[in-house]
Formats: sequence, C-alpha cells, structure tokens
Amino acid sequence: MKIIDRHVSSSVLLTAILGVLILSLVLVLGNIFKELLNVLVNNPEVPILSVLWFLALVLPFSLTFTIPWGFLTSILLVFGRMSADSELIALKANGISIPRTSAPVLAISVVLTLVCFWINADIAPRAEQAMTRAIIDIATSNPTALFRADEIVDAFPERRVYVGSKNGDRLKDIIVFEMDEESRATKMIHAEEGELTPDIENSRLLLRLFDARFERRDKADPNDISKIQMGIVMQQGVFPLSLERFFGEHQKKRRLSSYTLSELWSLLTAAEGKNRLETLVEFNKRFSMSLSCIAFALIAIPLGVTTHRKETSVGFAISLVVAFSYFFFILMADTFRGHATALPQFLIWVPNVLFIAAGLWLYRRLARN
Repeated sequence: MKIIDRHVSSSVLLTAILGVLILSLVLVLGNIFKELLNVLVNNPEVPILSVLWFLALVLPFSLTFTIPWGFLTSILLVFGRMSADSELIALKANGISIPRTSAPVLAISVVLTLVCFWINADIAPRAEQAMTRAIIDIATSNPTALFRADEIVDAFPERRVYVGSKNGDRLKDIIVFEMDEESRATKMIHAEEGELTPDIENSRLLLRLFDARFERRDKADPNDISKIQMGIVMQQGVFPLSLERFFGEHQKKRRLSSYTLSELWSLLTAAEGKNRLETLVEFNKRFSMSLSCIAFALIAIPLGVTTHRKETSVGFAISLVVAFSYFFFILMADTFRGHATALPQFLIWVPNVLFIAAGLWLYRRLARN
C-alpha cells in the first residue's frame, strides 16, 4: 500500500505544482496590468528589481485561488488517467477500494487547506499591504514622473504646480500657486526651470527652482489682478511639496483584503451597520476559501473516475467549469457584501456546502459501485 500511496500522492502533487505555476503566472500578469500599468507608463525608468519585488508580492494573493484550482485540476487529470488505463479496476481486483486509493489525496487536501488558511489569514494580506507601499515607492522613485507637460498637478495640499515642459529630469516653465482655504491663488512663483529631489522619510518632495520670481495677491480679493504685488527675484530656492495627500489616497483605498485575520477581528468588534457586514463577509471568506481544497477533492475524485478520459483538455475543461461554479458564489458574496438582504455572510459558505454535499454523494455512489 505504501507504493500505491506514493504513486497516487506524487502524481497528484507534481501535476498540482505544475497547474499552480501556470495559473499563478496568468493571475500575476493580470494583476501587474491592473495595479502597475499606469505607474509603468508614467515612469518607464522603474528599476527592474522594483518590478520583480512587486511580482513576488502579487504571488501570495494569487495562491489563494491557484492552489485550490491547481489541486482540482491535478485530481481530475490523475484519476481520469488511472480510470482510462484501468488502473483502478486492477487495484479493485486486488482488494483495494476507491476510498482507500484516494486516502492520500484526501490527506493532501487537509494539509493544503491549512496552508491556504495561513495564506488567506496572514501572508496574502501582508503582501497586499507591502504591494501598496511598493507602488508608492515605484511612483516616487522618479518624482518627475508625477508631472506632465502642460498640466497642473493638484496632488499637493495648498499648492498647485504647472509645468510647461520637461527635459530629462529638468522641469521647464514652472508656475507654483499657493492656495488659500477657498482654493484661491494668493501667491504665484514663476521659474525658468527646476528639479525635484525625493524626501520620502518626511513624506515630501523638494522642488529646487532656478531664476524664480514672486507675485503676491490681495488676501481679501485674490481675483483682483490690479492688486497684484511683485515680489523678490531669487536665483535659487527650495520649496517643499507635501506627499501626504498622495500617500493618503492609497491609504484610503486600502481594501479589506489587505487586513490580516486579527486586524479584521478588531475591525469587526468596532464596526457598525454596513461596515460591520462587509467586514463580517471578508472575515468568513478567509475560512470559506480555505476549505475549497477539501471541497474540490471530494467532488474531483468521482468526476475524474466517471469521465474515464485521460486527455488533458478534458480535465482542464471540467476543472474550469467546477472552479468557475465555485468562485461564482464567492464573487456574488463579494458583490453583495454591503446588502444585508442578500445575506452575504451566509452566501460565502454556499459553495462549500453544495460542493461537499455533492462530493460526498458522488463519492459514496462511486464507492458502492
């Protein structure tokens, strides 16, 4: 029996690893285009190490989907081949039943469930937090990329910056507007050119201006151009531009998926109303998605045996249908996570209940035959 267990488990694991690698590659590339494309377009000189680090951070998030899906595909392929080659009939003739043959696969599903739970609860959320920081680092590695020619940048509190053109790292024809509480320009600084230096530790950029001229407007009526007062002329000066708004926008966009399980529990105890419901759905999602490995194992073994086909295309097609059906409920629960009438906190468990119930029924029927 040890030889059979090693044969079945090694076949399933090797095929699963290959499936996870292929599926992860597809999801990682998809996330790069989703999260990083705009930054790369605006900042084409991003260091390759920064991009590779971003790839590594996307991987844990993709594993929450690809491990169960790759495991499902491997079971369908391995048991489909064993059934088509009459290996299962030979084993049964020697007194080894289907449940006994599939025992190592079920044991692997339990181990993978624990691995997926660890990734869902801690690893993937931390990676997503680091991914957000990586996007900020990439965007600010070349600060001139934040400025476009002939456009006004409003990412800085109390200041607006206009850049006429760019020549490499140099900004040309610069106008800096200092704004009041009503978003009216009270001061203007004209400069022939300037350059930027990042000061990330203090969440700011240092704008060094050359040949700068100052203009001051009347505080009571900034729109009255007759009251404009010409100020000093400075050959060189440094003006800080706060990045708090830029960083704050990314923090405000923080998704619930970037919170670890313990952080979600803290949010859940303090949240109320719609926020509590959304947090509760995300909290349940961490447990529900982790059980997908067991659900897929129970339903994939009888499906692989009964299809009696060893073609790879058939196994992939069945896995696509099964995985899409499972993740459809997860997607629906995410879509309606803010609607109490849809009961999303229970909807998130529906695929596990259905698949485990159907898998046990098919498994029992297969064992009897």
